Amino acid sequence: MTAELLDGVRQWLAASGADPTPAGVARALREQGRVLGDAELLRVVRDLRSELVGAGPLEALLADPEVTDVLVSGPDQVWVDRGSGLELTRVSFTDAGAVRRLAQRLAAVAGRRLDDARPWVDARLPDGTRLHAVLTPVAVGSTCLSLRVVRPKAFSLTELVEAGTVPPGGDRVLRALVDARISFLISGGTGSGKTTLLSALLGLVGPDERIVLAEDSAELRPDHPHVVRLETRPANQEGAGRVTLRDLVRQALRMRPDRLVVGEVRGAEVVHLLAALNTGHEGGCGTLHANAATDVPARLEALGTAAGLDRAALHSQVAAAVSVVLHLVRDRAGRRRIAEVCVIDRSSTGLVVAVPALRWGAESFAYERGWPRLQRLLEGAA
Repeated sequence: MTAELLDGVRQWLAASGADPTPAGVARALREQGRVLGDAELLRVVRDLRSELVGAGPLEALLADPEVTDVLVSGPDQVWVDRGSGLELTRVSFTDAGAVRRLAQRLAAVAGRRLDDARPWVDARLPDGTRLHAVLTPVAVGSTCLSLRVVRPKAFSLTELVEAGTVPPGGDRVLRALVDARISFLISGGTGSGKTTLLSALLGLVGPDERIVLAEDSAELRPDHPHVVRLETRPANQEGAGRVTLRDLVRQALRMRPDRLVVGEVRGAEVVHLLAALNTGHEGGCGTLHANAATDVPARLEALGTAAGLDRAALHSQVAAAVSVVLHLVRDRAGRRRIAEVCVIDRSSTGLVVAVPALRWGAESFAYERGWPRLQRLLEGAA
């Protein structure tokens, strides 16, 4: 299948107004004088439909249940992550133009604009897949495409133990954390598994509780019978209609949440989240980008300061609102795991600090100096 053949079919379908059904694609091939056998015709129809209405050469990769990320850096540079780090695939595009066309078509499917005037896009496809694309010349050499697959079913905590994300026996601590309605944050870098772990923990919440999710991109899929999901919305072509995460947190507070969850705290919404967790909403949680659990107070301080909250007030809010931080990392082999569990405490200066309570161990969590306080929290004594 050549680029010329694809362009010819696309032009014929556009001119005729026909839908890109198998019959329509087959007719377009015949109109171009292509005489193919039945088997070959079916293969070309499948490939062309994939190019026209699917993800093109990436279709099979996105369908692979082990793939979490598909990254395109160039026509012959297609990488995937199956949970053990990035690996180069044999999948390729005909040329850089094919990558650009696919990126623009996927952006259009998500209802977003992607062209020379707006050369990047961050959006969610109808099936939940997270799309990010940058066109040339901003992306040097070729359009870059990043697709993060959101599976319809969340991993269970038992599966995370089996996968090595949670050490043996660590699931008991996490179950106790949820049962005790302790407010917590999950920190880590991009792709460390924050959303996966949070979905699994939300699946442990009692079925009689109402979970309200506020997310920039709807990725959380908790296995729970009562979940309300709110998602941000970008401005339209006229610059109107934007709905921010800060807006969603404010609305979520009016929806009688038993558990208020912010998919990722990254801006001014931190003020509303901390306020919510200080007004009787126990067991709230969210995720946060940070290099280590001990860096979380500084990260919250930076976000709060940018939102207009002074340092002393921010630390007082954090001390009263958040009790535990779970930090995830990816090791050099690409495996995701909980590196440490910290408790939030006040230092002698009055500022909050993250005190290590548990650290990753191959056989089980290793106890640190913050463990007695964490144990009291889990028992409801502090």
